[in-house]
Formats: sequence, C-alpha cells, structure tokens
Amino acid sequence: QVQLVESGGGLVQAGGSLRLSCAASGRSFSNYPMGWFRQAPGKEREFVAAISWNSGITSYGDSVKGRFTISRDNAKNTVYLQMSSLKPEDTAVYYCAVRARMFPVSRSRGDYDYWGQGTQVTVSS
Repeated sequence: QVQLVESGGGLVQAGGSLRLSCAASGRSFSNYPMGWFRQAPGKEREFVAAISWNSGITSYGDSVKGRFTISRDNAKNTVYLQMSSLKPEDTAVYYCAVRARMFPVSRSRGDYDYWGQGTQVTVSS
C-alpha cells in the first residue's frame, strides 16, 4: 500500500525556517515527479513546488519563489521542502504528492496521483 508521510511542520516566528520531509513507502517513486501543495483555512489547495525525477527541473509558486527550495533523495524515496524567510501568510497545511507517471513536473493538483495526510505549518507574526 502506498503511503506518503509528511513531517517537520510546526510553529515558527516570521522570518524563521522549517524543513519539511515526505517519506514514501509501498513503492519506489524515483522515476516520477513529486510536489508540495498547501491549503490555508477557507482557501483552495495551491501549488508550492515540484521537482522532476532526477532533480533536473524544479518549479515554484510565485509566492514562495526565492524563499523555498525543493529537493529529493531517491535512495530514501523522500522529498524535502526547505522553507526560509517564512511569513504569516505561509501558514497552512502542507501536503506532498506524487505524479505516478513519467510526465513532466506539473503545477496542477489534478495531475498528482498520491497524497500525504499533511503537516501543519504555522507562522506567527
């Protein structure tokens, strides 16, 4: 059974940093794009970042570009999101996702096949 488990969320002050991890189990995703999305209360789930299978291509949402960095370790079947210069508007539940097809990275949540349960990130002002 495929499972994606996020960790690393928590409470941080504005300007601080957090590193999220997402460990996949049940099958290898080393050949597929992976991504991060987030959802704040009352808002739609939005794209944060995505990375190609070999880390050669990355894509970021406009609101996080220059502050967040996505990376992956295929040997560990894990994707990471390093978040810096955090702002209160970054407060949300963060979800990792896998696009289990050998297609390019995507910013559309409908293109992803597996999702984690999410981890809460709260940024205080």
